[in-house]
Amino acid sequence: MISEALRPAALNCLLLEGIHASAVSAFEAGGYCRIDTRPAALAGEDLMEAIAEAHFIGIRSRTRLSDAILARADKLLAIGCFCIGTNQVDLEAAARRGIPVFNAPFSNTRSVAELVLAEIIMLLRGIPEKNAVQHRGGWMKSASNSYEVRGKTLGIVGYGHIGTQIGVLAEQLGMTVLFHDIENQLALGNARQTGSLAALLGAADVVSLHVPETPATRNMIDGAALARMKPGSHLINASRGTVVDIEALAAALESGHIGGAAIDVFPLEPSGNNDDFVSPLRRFDNVILTPHIGGSTLEAQASIGGEVATKLIRYANTGATLSAVNFPELSLPHQRSPTRVLHVHRNVPGVLAHINDVFSDAGINIAAQYLQTGAQLGYVATDIEAELDATYLERLRTITGTLRCRILTT
Repeated sequence: MISEALRPAALNCLLLEGIHASAVSAFEAGGYCRIDTRPAALAGEDLMEAIAEAHFIGIRSRTRLSDAILARADKLLAIGCFCIGTNQVDLEAAARRGIPVFNAPFSNTRSVAELVLAEIIMLLRGIPEKNAVQHRGGWMKSASNSYEVRGKTLGIVGYGHIGTQIGVLAEQLGMTVLFHDIENQLALGNARQTGSLAALLGAADVVSLHVPETPATRNMIDGAALARMKPGSHLINASRGTVVDIEALAAALESGHIGGAAIDVFPLEPSGNNDDFVSPLRRFDNVILTPHIGGSTLEAQASIGGEVATKLIRYANTGATLSAVNFPELSLPHQRSPTRVLHVHRNVPGVLAHINDVFSDAGINIAAQYLQTGAQLGYVATDIEAELDATYLERLRTITGTLRCRILTT
């Protein structure tokens, strides 16, 4: 239970996995001076020990924040995922402890789109196989199975921020763009939404996947889906490793039904750069394999570092939770009153009334109040025109359903 007013200089920031220096710069500019940066992920007891004193933790994709890990993080205020995905965090366990989780859903969009565009061209020209043969001393000069992208059909599965950018870029090369999404989406340019995934798979020369990891997308591209694709077509996956059945893809490549693939994400990935990468796809010359680097450009990492650090700083300084993935979202103005009380609680009836009773009994006027609730949580920020005595602060902490109570002072 965090109830004291904490100044930036007193907050511990733990940044793992070589997060870009732009994050450190943002924290330092905000007055945060206790910043612990580590080049790699942590796990087990090492992670538990490191997180025990952290008020903020920043991670990328390799560090796993489970319920058991979060149980050891008594001081933790918020989590920053310096990447798009948040499946490496137990979001429900974090919410249950009143800990918001922030990410960077858009900052690496361009980097992923550019990689996919390059892979489309490489696959249609048959470059991966020609490159592999030449590295072995061969010479594969032939126009066989080598095509221009102009006039070909790109099928995009998942028409979000990345999918739309790829579609726009592909159209500039003269491609026809189809897309499938579970929601009706506004098409950009001349792109057309198909009525079903099967229709897209059967029409596309290249299929590119851009969906989140959910139960519905697990093994979305299995043997049956691959069989629906055009003979000789190509598959690109830069979304999540669980979306493609790798064994089924290997079989489709072996038979020649799939002409080539580019895979950036895998169901099981090495935990570090010194570990072996094991996959049945390694034996295919016509497959581009990359180590989960779709968003790994210096530009993207710099942007992500600044974006997520700014969200964490804003939450620390104002209580704002806009864009948190597991938390009621409050966009809060600059604090003008002497004290702002941030109260996180289970979403049960009567909590707000009890909070306001405390202020009334203390004889304190409420200058402004902001409330947002979700299915499980309620979050209220109250600006009051006086300091809050410790007795009344204790009353706020002991209201039934309270998860966190934090004080900000000007």
